[in-house]
Amino acid sequence: MDTMNIKHIKCFGPCMVAEWNLDTYANDILLRWNQINLYSKTRGINRFKGLMIALEEIDKAYQKVVDLESLRKWVNSTNELSNASLKKEIEKTDNICLKKSLAWSMAVNQAIQNIPQEKILPFKGSKEGIKLAHIDCDVAIVSSANQEAVVEEWTKHRLMKDVDILLSQSAGTKAYCIQKLLEYGYKKEHVIMVGDAPGDMEAAKENNIYFYPILAGKEEQSWAALEDVLGHLINGTFSENMQEQLIKEFLNHLE
Repeated sequence: MDTMNIKHIKCFGPCMVAEWNLDTYANDILLRWNQINLYSKTRGINRFKGLMIALEEIDKAYQKVVDLESLRKWVNSTNELSNASLKKEIEKTDNICLKKSLAWSMAVNQAIQNIPQEKILPFKGSKEGIKLAHIDCDVAIVSSANQEAVVEEWTKHRLMKDVDILLSQSAGTKAYCIQKLLEYGYKKEHVIMVGDAPGDMEAAKENNIYFYPILAGKEEQSWAALEDVLGHLINGTFSENMQEQLIKEFLNHLE
């Protein structure tokens, strides 16, 4: 779905500025938020990890962030980076930074709900790519996004009919979700992760499966080229050299 830019520019960044009263430095902070989450090798990072990075920089460069260490500790230790997990941690600690992080996350979800639906569309070629994959493959969504948002967006555009399972942020990290899927007996050389962020690539690497990158700004071309890659995967001719070239192109594109 073509959602990342509008969600970060209109929702994630502005809600952080509002929650931590950062209006004085808003322009610089919003530019940096977008750099972290859209235009660098941390593109697609989980919202709470992105928040921690941004708040750490804000704490050093602009103003102190109260109880930031508690957010850092939770982000680095929890098995589930989600609102539900954060609520449980707040019940144990009653920490102000965790409370503000939850308030921010909930405000983000509300802001996303208010985005005009006509602005949230599938990338050209993605629907065809998913449908093509589903002819010969099981298709799983493995996402760090909010489940309700994913279901709503994919259902509206009739993408869910070619999906066998949805695993969102509440199911665990992407690497963990792939690990659990592999327990159903899939051979690793028959599995490929399609994604547009380094986190997708790392989740694939962690599980020794293949990774196919969707290049930011070149999404239509990437989806069109997926057909050839799927052919090689299904026929057992997808090589390590092909994988290396795809990853090289992906990383160079983010620099």
